[in-house]
Amino acid sequence: MTDVVVIGAGLAGLTAALRLARAGKTVTLTTKGPGGLQLSQGTVDIMGYTPDRVSAPLDAVAAVADGHPYASVGAAAVSAAVSWLADELGPEFLVGDPSRNYHLPTAVGALRPTALAQPSMVAGDAVGGKSYAVVGVRQLKDFPADLIAGNLARSTAPDGGKLSAHAAWISLPARKGEADPTALTYARAMDDQSFAAAFAKAVAAVAGNADVVALPAVLGITRRDVWRQVAEALGRDICEIPLPPPSVPGLRLYDALLAMVRAAGVRFIQGSRITGFTAGDGGLASVTLASAGAPRALSAGSFVFAPGGFESGALDVDSHGTISEPVFGLPLTATDATPLIPSVYWGPHALFEVGVRTDGAGRPTDADGAVVHTNLYVAGGIIAGSERWREKSGDGIAVATAVRAADHITGGAR
Repeated sequence: MTDVVVIGAGLAGLTAALRLARAGKTVTLTTKGPGGLQLSQGTVDIMGYTPDRVSAPLDAVAAVADGHPYASVGAAAVSAAVSWLADELGPEFLVGDPSRNYHLPTAVGALRPTALAQPSMVAGDAVGGKSYAVVGVRQLKDFPADLIAGNLARSTAPDGGKLSAHAAWISLPARKGEADPTALTYARAMDDQSFAAAFAKAVAAVAGNADVVALPAVLGITRRDVWRQVAEALGRDICEIPLPPPSVPGLRLYDALLAMVRAAGVRFIQGSRITGFTAGDGGLASVTLASAGAPRALSAGSFVFAPGGFESGALDVDSHGTISEPVFGLPLTATDATPLIPSVYWGPHALFEVGVRTDGAGRPTDADGAVVHTNLYVAGGIIAGSERWREKSGDGIAVATAVRAADHITGGAR
């Protein structure tokens, strides 16, 4: 029997597994798929909007209403958890300060607030007077350089200053004869040092004299120094701008975290769904893994449930609008989706605030505050109380609640 079974391989599940393993626990991490980091920006958002754009995310965390996932964690614990993860990954993967947001260009030329970012991105932080050369690749359809530059040139930096930007284009196929390459195609090509050099030479020929050269986030998937190679060849700062999935920066974080988890001795099971459980004395004795051949029971002393939210299928809505959590049947903050779906697409979506209530340790509770299973902890998107995509708070919630769960299991919680 393992000490802890962690369910889910998104940011919350990987963080919990790593934290537990670092504390000396034997851990089994099980997941039906590779998690959601490959869909992410490859950064760590703590709080981006309240609904105004946020520059000091920890101040915004300290001001959340009761019922928000951050309310039971606290700003100091959020900062400590995010800083721990950044230290584990190291500055080749994440840099920044949890108390201050960068404001980085997006693939449509908006400014996106985020607390920690990859070092290849942060030169794009918007400061009044900064100029950008946005260089697109003709073969890469998901990077509209003209749109990005046009919107940046219309934008005001958080300090009140104006930005300037212009677009330029290069033509450089990543693979001969491929008509519709993705960002991942280019990232794999960039792992070849000679292709990266050819890319840098082509960019240098069109970039002009802007302060920062903004490029699609394709600068390598396994080689960590591609962005430095390109910046040195250009003789100035560059910034990568994440594209629609598959996200190269997200894949970098996923690969790095998974490698660290495995190196820490975590047993990793992918491709099978958890379908049920066996109850023990006030808690869980085991969970049921729908593996090939026959179901398997995974027994443990504690369990961390980090399956995501609606977006990953962790919460169901049937044809009658009934919301449920299908694995453990956990009590939710609402069970009828019908009144929670607004008529205005861009309006607040209360449906996405539905989830599991927790106590201060992260264990699921019912409406009266009673703990449902004493050795089950929840982390990440399944926790109720936040519209994570609107707030840009999902990464911070995932990391902070994963660390909280792990520390209560190991006895390291304060």
